[in-house]
Amino acid sequence: MTKTKTLKSLFKRYRRPGDIVFAWFCFLVSVFLLSQIADQTAYNNGAKLFAQPRFWPAVSLSLMTAFAGFHLLGSALSERIKGRWREVLLWASSLEYAGWFMAYAFVVPYTGYLLTTIVFAVGLAFRVGYRSAQMLLAAGGSALFTVLLFKTLLKVNLPTGLMYERLPEGLRSIMLTYF
Repeated sequence: MTKTKTLKSLFKRYRRPGDIVFAWFCFLVSVFLLSQIADQTAYNNGAKLFAQPRFWPAVSLSLMTAFAGFHLLGSALSERIKGRWREVLLWASSLEYAGWFMAYAFVVPYTGYLLTTIVFAVGLAFRVGYRSAQMLLAAGGSALFTVLLFKTLLKVNLPTGLMYERLPEGLRSIMLTYF
């Protein structure tokens, strides 16, 4: 059985809570990026239009701004749905994990890759709700495995940390080489 759709039903908008906030965010970001095009790209005198370094970024940002404007207009003209700020807070809560990553990147030069990776893996496991000793040990074990894989097996040059400078000479050389 086939359902016939009208043109109007094909373009019907299904609005979600927080849609207007997302539309404003996209529009403002695209306008800001478009306003920076002259400072961030070059214009070569004598070059053809399509060969200009500024042309394709300007085209893409102009279209992005136009479509963000259409999205904003469609969101503004749609009926309002309750729960907008609850949805926005849900989006903002994901920024916590960016904070975890920035803290990790900040701490690694001081405590080293091994200790920081294990502490943050266990901390994140605890943060997301894994409270049993078995799961926390699994998080720590997988962090240790990751460090050993990258540092020992793959020989990736990873930050050692200032803490390694205080270790006795024999242990320090082992830690610098393998951990």
